[in-house]
Amino acid sequence: MRRPAKDNEESYRRISRRAILLGGGMLGMMGVLGFRMRHLQVDQADQFRLLADENRINIRLIPPARGRIFDREGRIVAENIPSYRISMVREEAGDVRQVIERLSTLVDLDPDELDRALTDLERLRGDTPVTIAERVTWDEISRVAVNAPALPGVTPEVGLSRHYPMKNAYAHLVGYVGPVSDRDLEKIDAPDALLLIPRFQIGKIGLEAENEDALRGDAGTKRVEVNAAGRVMRELDRKEGQSGADMQITIDSALQSYAHARLSGESAAAVVIDCETGDILASVSTPSFDPNLFVRGISVTDYNALLNNEYRPLPNKAVQGIYPPGSTFKMATALAAMEDTQLDLNETVYCPGFMEISDRRFHCWKRGGHGNVDFNTSIRDSCDVYYYEMAQRVGIEKISAMAERLGLGMRYDLPLTSVAAGLAPTKDWKIVNRGSQWVIGDSVNAAIGQGFVLASPLQLAVMTARLATGRAILPNLVKSVGGVAKPARVQNKTAGSLELNENHLRAVRRAMFDVSNNRRGTAYASRVISDEHRIAGKTGTSQVRNITAAERAAGVSKNEDLPRERRDHALFVNFAPYDDPKVAVAVIVEHGGSGSAAAAPIARDITLQALYKGDPPLEVYPSKDRANIKSQQEILRKLQASTLNNGDDRA
Repeated sequence: MRRPAKDNEESYRRISRRAILLGGGMLGMMGVLGFRMRHLQVDQADQFRLLADENRINIRLIPPARGRIFDREGRIVAENIPSYRISMVREEAGDVRQVIERLSTLVDLDPDELDRALTDLERLRGDTPVTIAERVTWDEISRVAVNAPALPGVTPEVGLSRHYPMKNAYAHLVGYVGPVSDRDLEKIDAPDALLLIPRFQIGKIGLEAENEDALRGDAGTKRVEVNAAGRVMRELDRKEGQSGADMQITIDSALQSYAHARLSGESAAAVVIDCETGDILASVSTPSFDPNLFVRGISVTDYNALLNNEYRPLPNKAVQGIYPPGSTFKMATALAAMEDTQLDLNETVYCPGFMEISDRRFHCWKRGGHGNVDFNTSIRDSCDVYYYEMAQRVGIEKISAMAERLGLGMRYDLPLTSVAAGLAPTKDWKIVNRGSQWVIGDSVNAAIGQGFVLASPLQLAVMTARLATGRAILPNLVKSVGGVAKPARVQNKTAGSLELNENHLRAVRRAMFDVSNNRRGTAYASRVISDEHRIAGKTGTSQVRNITAAERAAGVSKNEDLPRERRDHALFVNFAPYDDPKVAVAVIVEHGGSGSAAAAPIARDITLQALYKGDPPLEVYPSKDRANIKSQQEILRKLQASTLNNGDDRA
């Protein structure tokens, strides 16, 4: 039966509507797909092209800026300067040797640095950036950047390098940084990830090493996208790290550079301490070295030259060097006898030039003797026989106890490498360390600062500051870290009393005054004639050899007639001004001979520089010395200026 025409027309209309709707939907979907395809293929073509080239994301550490070090006046003594370098990632480079060969046509590669880099590339993870060349020029960086497509895995970078603008003057105090070594890592239980970055630098000696954690800072991170050829395509994001804390120390750069210049040509050390605060104003050891050489990687030739130098430039003699203090120790012996009521200030001891003790003759430095000597004269003229007598009266235990009360024989808590403790020996010490009993001859030698007694220039400066003030002054080197003041400076202003009889201290100070200001004083030639800047001091000459009976019979050889290594050490300690002590100074000149001739003039000049904060007027010197002092000041000003102006020399 045929359907009516009317029904057929209705069916066609329905089918047409459905076809249109379905077709429209299909066209709409095709349009969406087409738009999406255009977006992916056109708008995001670069992004997906990178992904198609097997791009990946690397997360890399950003070394923080190391904290700077300033002197007490805010002058920079350790800073960071821009440094261009070239690094390589092994697994991004492919054929490492081939890439380095191409790189060598663009950049001068140091053979030693290259050998170290190749070793690091082999032993470290493949995605670790390794420095191939440091301190390259801007032209070299530009050439590498232009040729980047031919150098897969190679990245030119701008980093920071440590720089010491005052070079030699601060080398022993501030120290230097250098690449982390396997030995460094062995000392650390859980090394910071920063330390595993090849050629990352840490403090090796001095303030740089002892304050490493504060100065280092915390690493940042960055995400970079690299392609299959190892080329960094872009930096996705970064998180900056925390810079290391800045540090301010107590050293006065002007005084430090002057003392360094004044000691030039000698194997010597000097320490200057503020008598009020205990601040170390200067600490110098000569000869010195340029710490920038170690930052750059010192050559074998340069290092051997330092190592084999008979004047020993590498150790910090000011705090590491320990020496027999010689006659500078006599104040400790005298105070021990005074406090034990074994010494009457008006009593005299006869000095014929020697003393017989236990069938042995102990000599005074003055062969003919000093005659009748009271306490003041014993210090002024530095009579040894007087102290041989005091040693027998008071004994070594009380002498050593007094030495420690004055600051000798102890290690001070300073952020420096290998601070020496020195030695104030006792009977038990000799049994334990030498396996023998103490004898009276040991006490006699110790009483004049010989024998087993040892002290550093730092300890002698502390001793002098304590004698000058009667307070238990402690040395202080750091003013602040990260802007936070260190409390030691405040503590020293109220440092406890030494609990010594003030009359005894006055007697010692008066005797030290006569050393420098009485015509018969051993340091009279190095006096200051300005009343408000008078110095009170003590000379010392410590033997480094035994003088045989035969030599004494024939006449003791003069220092200048001996080989350098057999000459006596020269020492001088002083405080000034006498009526109101501001600074305490200790100087040692290794194998310098006489303390009065070699060490006292240096100590006087450094003291006056500290008091005047620059060159003193010539009128404070004796008239006969002024011409020489004027000439000396002109020479030292040039040496000092070369140190203070080195901040502009960053070669």
